[in-house]
Amino acid sequence: MKKISARAQAIEMSGIRKFFQAAKPDSINMTLGQPDFVTPDHIRNAAIKAIEEGKTGYTFNAGIPELREALSDKFKNENNLHYSPEQIIVTAGAGEALFIAIQSIVDPGDRVLLTDPGFVSYEACIQLAGGKPDFVPLTKDLHIQEDILREKLEGARLLILNSPCNPTGTVESKEKIRSITEAAMDTGVTVLSDEVYEHIIYDAVHASAGTFGEDVITVNAASKTYAMTGWRLGFIAGPPEYMEQCLKVHQYCQTCATSISQYAGIAAYTGDQSCVKMMRDEYKARRDILVSGFHDMGVKFPEPQGAFYAFVPLGKERTQKVMDAGVIVVPGDAFGPSGAEYARFSYATSRENIMAAIERMRPVLEV
Repeated sequence: MKKISARAQAIEMSGIRKFFQAAKPDSINMTLGQPDFVTPDHIRNAAIKAIEEGKTGYTFNAGIPELREALSDKFKNENNLHYSPEQIIVTAGAGEALFIAIQSIVDPGDRVLLTDPGFVSYEACIQLAGGKPDFVPLTKDLHIQEDILREKLEGARLLILNSPCNPTGTVESKEKIRSITEAAMDTGVTVLSDEVYEHIIYDAVHASAGTFGEDVITVNAASKTYAMTGWRLGFIAGPPEYMEQCLKVHQYCQTCATSISQYAGIAAYTGDQSCVKMMRDEYKARRDILVSGFHDMGVKFPEPQGAFYAFVPLGKERTQKVMDAGVIVVPGDAFGPSGAEYARFSYATSRENIMAAIERMRPVLEV
């Protein structure tokens, strides 16, 4: 019998990927958080130009200077965050950024606060670092229960915030982000703020935790904003002391983000931004179709304010009926124990698919 490490055995395969890969060809697949748009022309053309110019070798570990400069400007202009280029590391997607941050900060036995439900990668990354996940429940309308969070802060090492949130589509208010961040600073808890959906917001305003405290690490990516999931281009920024350690972990697990993606990233962050508004407007239209369809069937839930997910309280039995009807979703328990009575629907798919899914679900859900 082969000997396997305890840390590898402690984690499970992603529930999202499990159901995505199990979908049949005739299913309507609403599992992945993957934009169905083609990456905008000016970004793809920048990548082609980089290839033609032979920019295909290793870059600096932290990323090419031009991109880090562009990201520094982005933080300043969009988030009121003043990270110098030296405080920014370009990564292979937000997934790597989360991994290296947690590896650099969390020691075995450290308690890390995260919401339940929450994004699937958080718990696994904590466990791989030897940390102890400590779940903060959400309210009935899927917002963070701040009173419980505050009770858990004392003695914790790290708090992971995610707004807009995957899987719920919830956006926390500026006042709440401020209150939570300041409470974390007062108790010596570092905040890791995952902001990959910052530009996919419909009825709310995004707030960056880093504007309310110094002991904050910010993670973001081009993946969702510019429909660049396959390019694997993310970034992490924070206090120099943390970034020095993150760079070491990044150096050994990744060396550098793909050079071609980095040159494409310069075009993304410095070029025409009308594509971002176009995609956001389309996601909003898709959300409205899906929410209206559920409401017509008598299924009520808080309307998502951001990202491109609806977290729908169907219960396990009705979730299975939905999948039996050929609409493949992610059961909510993939995102934590409290998600068991929910299902996550990704509406990062066409209006036609969403309307077809509603018609397939109607016979099993309509009351």
